[in-house]
Amino acid sequence: MNKTARFLSLAAVAAFASFGAQADEADASQFATKFETSRTRAEVLAEATTAVQMRSQEPAGSRVVTYKSTADRATVRAEAAAQAMRTGRVGPAEGG
Repeated sequence: MNKTARFLSLAAVAAFASFGAQADEADASQFATKFETSRTRAEVLAEATTAVQMRSQEPAGSRVVTYKSTADRATVRAEAAAQAMRTGRVGPAEGG
């Protein structure tokens, strides 16, 4: 029994030690992509610029409408206050 236990423990230690021998570089260089290109930096930049210009500034699934107001701030406030008084949302004392 003693010989068997010693043999099994030695085998376990040897197996455990062999896992450390299979480690690779710490910088993960085995995953690095290696490629060669014949395009210049200017060509790549021009392609990227074209792709950005072709994109829409409008978010997907929505319509963005720009509106330029011609009313001034005082007019808009006066109309909002008058409408609030008519609908009863603001009392006469608060209507100012």
